[in-house]
Amino acid sequence: MNLPYQIDPGYIGLGFVLLFLLLILTFTAILRDKGRRSLGEAGLRKIPAFKKLWRTMNYSVESGKRLHLTLGRAGIGGEHSTSSLVGLSILKSVAQFVSMGDKSPITTSGEGTLMILSQDTTRSAYSSSGVAEKFDQADGQLSGLTPFSYASGTLPIIYDQQTSGTIMVGHFGSEAALIADASENTDCMTLAGSDDLSAQAILVATANEPLIGEELYAAGAYMQIGLTHTASVRAQDVIRWILVIVILVGAALKLTGVF
Repeated sequence: MNLPYQIDPGYIGLGFVLLFLLLILTFTAILRDKGRRSLGEAGLRKIPAFKKLWRTMNYSVESGKRLHLTLGRAGIGGEHSTSSLVGLSILKSVAQFVSMGDKSPITTSGEGTLMILSQDTTRSAYSSSGVAEKFDQADGQLSGLTPFSYASGTLPIIYDQQTSGTIMVGHFGSEAALIADASENTDCMTLAGSDDLSAQAILVATANEPLIGEELYAAGAYMQIGLTHTASVRAQDVIRWILVIVILVGAALKLTGVF
């Protein structure tokens, strides 16, 4: 049979996209009806890094210390912008949570538009929490425009601000080692994730809570940013199992000579 060669691959891809959108809408409706917002009720697999982050956020509020978020050096609109958007999403969730405390989170970045967006994200989070007067524009800083000037400008924040934890999410290169090492030297919790393979290898060895692969892009669900983020992760799990089944069925049909 030549059936596989009679199907346009474009239609197969379109079918998976439409199925994915349908699953997101379905899971969003289910979660909204049942009011499921916590991690346990959402049925997501456990990722220890995010549980540790929630504990660190609580400690930051109770102890009056600051959280430090560093968002990498990729602007919006380029090939690495997705990881920057993930970092901004985490910043919004963190800023809303710690707005009840005495110290606002401080953000560093290595790209101009990313710095402006980090300031706007913090301002928006504080405004939605009813404490807009706490916002300080200096809490979003451009620490350098080249990889190692960015890392060098970030180190004083870690050492001098008495931070309770460092969150590294975005596009990094080998300079990630300097930032993660500084955070470790101050006995801070370091949660780190990047879309760059070399940075991932470095962060696995240097950060005590690394995000591996797709865990970076699931941050929205685990930080409880919205039901759509949780629904998206659930939809990805379903699509993953469908692909596994299709591959196994295809292999079996090939072995039996059907195709």
